[in-house]
Amino acid sequence: MRFPYFPALLVAGLSLLSSPLMAEQLTIERIFTGGNLSGPSPRALKISPDGSRVTFLRAKADDQNRLDLWEYNIKDGSTRLLVDSNDIAPQGETVTDEERARRERERTANFSGILDYQWSPDGKRLLLPLGDALYLFDLDATLVAKEGNSKRAAPLRRLETGGAAIDPRISPKGRFVSFVRDQNLWVIDLANDTRHQLTRDGGGTVHNGEAEFIAQEEMDRSRGYWWAPDDGAIAFQQYNEAQVPLVRRFEVQAERTDVIEQRYPAAGQPNVTTRLGLVTPAGKEVRWIPVGEDIYLARVDWANPKQLTYQRLDRAQQKLDLVMIDAATLKQTTLLSDTSATWINLNDDLRFLPNGKGFIWGSERTGFHHLYRYDMDGTLVQAISAGDYNVDKLLAVDAKAGIVYAESNRDFVGDQQVYAYALDGSTALKPRRISERDGTHTVQFARDASFYIDTFSDPATPPQVAIVGNDGKRIAWIEENKLDANHPMWPNRQLITTPEFGSIPAADGQLLHYRIYKPTGFDPTKKYPVFDYYYGGPTAQRALRNFGDRPDDMFNLYMAQQGYVVFTLDNRGTPRRGRQFSDPIFHQLGAIEVDDQVAGIHWLKSQSWIDGERIGVYGRSYGGYMTTMLLGKASNDIAAGVAVAPVTDWSLYDSMYTERYLGRPQDNKAGYVRSATFAWLDGLSSPLLLMHGMADDNVLFTNSTKLMAALQERDVPFELMTYPGGKHGLSTPQMKIHAFKLIEDFFNRKVKGPNPQEALPRGAEPMVPPTSE
Repeated sequence: MRFPYFPALLVAGLSLLSSPLMAEQLTIERIFTGGNLSGPSPRALKISPDGSRVTFLRAKADDQNRLDLWEYNIKDGSTRLLVDSNDIAPQGETVTDEERARRERERTANFSGILDYQWSPDGKRLLLPLGDALYLFDLDATLVAKEGNSKRAAPLRRLETGGAAIDPRISPKGRFVSFVRDQNLWVIDLANDTRHQLTRDGGGTVHNGEAEFIAQEEMDRSRGYWWAPDDGAIAFQQYNEAQVPLVRRFEVQAERTDVIEQRYPAAGQPNVTTRLGLVTPAGKEVRWIPVGEDIYLARVDWANPKQLTYQRLDRAQQKLDLVMIDAATLKQTTLLSDTSATWINLNDDLRFLPNGKGFIWGSERTGFHHLYRYDMDGTLVQAISAGDYNVDKLLAVDAKAGIVYAESNRDFVGDQQVYAYALDGSTALKPRRISERDGTHTVQFARDASFYIDTFSDPATPPQVAIVGNDGKRIAWIEENKLDANHPMWPNRQLITTPEFGSIPAADGQLLHYRIYKPTGFDPTKKYPVFDYYYGGPTAQRALRNFGDRPDDMFNLYMAQQGYVVFTLDNRGTPRRGRQFSDPIFHQLGAIEVDDQVAGIHWLKSQSWIDGERIGVYGRSYGGYMTTMLLGKASNDIAAGVAVAPVTDWSLYDSMYTERYLGRPQDNKAGYVRSATFAWLDGLSSPLLLMHGMADDNVLFTNSTKLMAALQERDVPFELMTYPGGKHGLSTPQMKIHAFKLIEDFFNRKVKGPNPQEALPRGAEPMVPPTSE
């Protein structure tokens, strides 16, 4: 059944499967060391070019962080292990500093084994990067028994790269494998196993074929080169970071302190200079293409073997150009431009139609993200989608049938569903919903759009992976992941509550959507303390109708089990709600977001089953920043707060992210001052627990040391826990266990305990927060 949407409708209720007295308690150790509690979770799902197989990465039964390559055969329904990572990449394999940093930015730093792979265009081989080596896996090879071992493995061909190979790729026609080594672009001719170095000027501050730090961290672009569809050329980015300030940061480990020198483009500081190059696989002369000064090279795509496009975003991030390049003459033509009075959000919705019949483009020009069809000369043909909701993502185009498939939360803000639109725009206002179950669908279509892989979950359903036809009907399970006696969550199932969803109005009348878990064994005649968890930043939504397999998701269930009401509200500024909802944060952070979270706290206090004196707040990263701002502005409403890895001074954060919302510090000095935690510390009177990894290369540890010093200068007590060697997400299961146990203990003492204000200095009264914004 699909839930109709009404502003204050509660779309899910409390669910207890049987008596909690018979259940096994969920523990923090179980969350982080007991295997994946959400069940078997295939990663990196990919459909073979001919649509006959689905490959994926799966964790080992005895090591949830080490991944192997598996295959599901669609024809016979069989599943088999293709490559055991232990056979070719022993645990403890060497990883370069560059690759380690890349994995950190791609959020795979905690995993080992096979982290990535690619299909060859003919569907007969797979490219596997493992450690410093590259392998080609032959799917058609006869399986042979390994000598002295009962395991069976398909033959692997090791490719000689001459050293560490970064970002390896198979060319579109399958004749070459390309990679970056020592800041230069290389190819291997697979016909004769010969290596060719295509660029030779890489080194020092010059990088060829790589994506710069900002592209990887903030543009969702991890690659720096792009093959032409016919294997005839490679377009690549060359960037020079000579003008980017060289900074030293300290990574404090348990037994040493590493001094890291890094060219870090902080807000208001120079970025890299960049240009595009074109080179053939034979490595002849590079032809250079200027793309502009002080810009972001956002995307690069080949329209066809003769035409290359790139997207250029200006430094202010208020104008995005789509530029076409004639590969023969290098003539550039701007096909279209999108502008914004606030900022442009990048997307991956550019899709070229076959036979030169134009392209599809995604834009927020109406205030909501929608899809548009253009001719190849940049003339708008029509809107494909329209309405007061966001299209999240273009999934697939069936040009022959005239159908476009896209992902959206059109029916419910906390969902992710699949919809079909007519390519000619005739159903722009009335798309057909394809996905059937309410909840979250993460989807990947086959090349011909005849079916898709669907990873589905809802609050009562752990992630299930299925092959689904383009009519939304399930064809087969890849991983049904039943919540039965064999499921890792089964012993705890009786204590798991399903959340309720609803909304409250913001000051401007827009609806703020929330998710709430009531405690196990909830009694409406009692009053409960609150664990208020949020993110609040402009890149993530948290009040989602999904099962949730992030550490915070499982910890939410744990805290509900411990007797807390667990509340999450998505404030204005968060995504997937249109520009009217997101844009109020422009040029000042921590204002509207805090107002909305306080509105949520006031709503909680109006509920008869909430103890209004025992509401605690918790967030990490942007959520950690939100904690410091909430305690500074609204301590009178909050018993205590936990801030993990908070940004406290936005001038310390990178240029693209920060300037997108605040502009440059030299142009918005007041905005930076009022967006920093320090402007509001005189109002911080509730107990604070501050936590930070001491090797965090995302939100630098300096953010917390500045906060420590400012609090000490004001003689404000606080609790502190730092983690030697800890990165932004904390680096080991044991760190996470320690951190979350400490968070629970802090909440039990300062929120649930008999006197939530017990940590105030003797004789102190809660301070009145600043009244002016």
